[in-house]
Amino acid sequence: MFPEYKDLIDSLKGKEVGFDCLYDKHSELNAEIEKMTAKDGYDEDIIDKLKKEKLLLKDEILAYLKNAEAK
Repeated sequence: MFPEYKDLIDSLKGKEVGFDCLYDKHSELNAEIEKMTAKDGYDEDIIDKLKKEKLLLKDEILAYLKNAEAK
């Protein structure tokens, strides 16, 4: 996610609680989606909801990165 911000992400992880929370939640959702879609007969509605939540988190992470970069 966001290879252009790799160095900034690495510098924020473990040092910025707000960033860690967003990043960890995004990772958890990603893992949950992968786990659920690996099974037969998964619920598309639940997957769609999780994907939307993950996308919102991605937007928040990008905003956090842009703000941190501007400092």
